[in-house]
Amino acid sequence: MRFWRFFGAAIVALVLWTGQSFAADPENTLYLELKDGRVVIEMRPDLAPRHVERIKTLARTGFYENTPIHRVIDGFMAQMGDPSGTGSGGSDLPDLRSEFSNEKHERGTLSMARTSDPNSANSQFFIMFGRTPSLDSQYSIWGRVTEGMEHVDKIKRGAGRNGIVREPDRIISLKVAADVD
Repeated sequence: MRFWRFFGAAIVALVLWTGQSFAADPENTLYLELKDGRVVIEMRPDLAPRHVERIKTLARTGFYENTPIHRVIDGFMAQMGDPSGTGSGGSDLPDLRSEFSNEKHERGTLSMARTSDPNSANSQFFIMFGRTPSLDSQYSIWGRVTEGMEHVDKIKRGAGRNGIVREPDRIISLKVAADVD
């Protein structure tokens, strides 16, 4: 019994020390399929439970399938989740109240897009290409890329300061891992 108690404590210590988990929670993992491959996303309900629930709800209805990645700024972020591709569209669900946190907008962070109203997030989100401190505590972070960031790096970039993409790449699918066979 002592051996297992020690062994279990050693595993917990290793996980805490490395910041890694040995098994992802399929209910809080997303598979984002892009033209260049799969991106695995760890959702963070501990940071933004309402936003995570919204993404899962929309993903489960197929809302994100074939939506354009309409705004992409090199070194900054790739924005998606608007079926109209204009940046002003969303779902039929009501907007969400903000769930700001102290997490940082680092490379691979997923955060909700919104208007100037902090309580206007709906379906659009963005993936960070690099660290952007000016977004910290201003947008609701709900996840992070754990695998496949190299595929995000290959998304077609937009032109100009606003990063609007002509003939944009598209989300092939966005699925909750628990729902994938």
